[in-house]
Amino acid sequence: WYMVYNVTNPGKTMQRVQQPGGTYKIEALQKDVRFVPEFLLRAQESGKVYPDRVIPVAMAAIQLREDPGRRFYNTAEMIRTIKVGESVWGVATWENVDPQIDRFSVYVKGLTNAYRWRDSQAAYKPGDPVSGRRLGVKTLKLNFWRPGDEYFEHEDEIRLGIPGQPDYQWVYLF
Repeated sequence: WYMVYNVTNPGKTMQRVQQPGGTYKIEALQKDVRFVPEFLLRAQESGKVYPDRVIPVAMAAIQLREDPGRRFYNTAEMIRTIKVGESVWGVATWENVDPQIDRFSVYVKGLTNAYRWRDSQAAYKPGDPVSGRRLGVKTLKLNFWRPGDEYFEHEDEIRLGIPGQPDYQWVYLF
């Protein structure tokens, strides 16, 4: 399985700037950004997670099928600094995906540097030194529905969104 995607640096990098009196103000800057993508495909029925795999032999066939005039990069090649206003096209690929999957989500890390800490209530009591903390990374979750069957795996059968769920949402993966 594969997914073609495009990332653009709109140049809206947020930075906190210290103000007199010890307070901070958030300002938007025009800045190049470092892009380090990570893709996970998760089957909703089984909970099985498939990490993105770099499959060099598939890239030529994908490029020929999708757009022979455009350069596509695999996940390893996409690790780069993206200049303000620059767009880059990539391909995430997965191997040995269970053909019986009907509902799945693709999690995309690397689009933001936002994070959140989660403290374990059992491990942390007020006044104790910090322990049991887990770091959650802000991640884009794309939901897909494939109402076909395992005998006819075709992209015409894959739809964005799952009935009763949002098409996409921002989540924190811990």
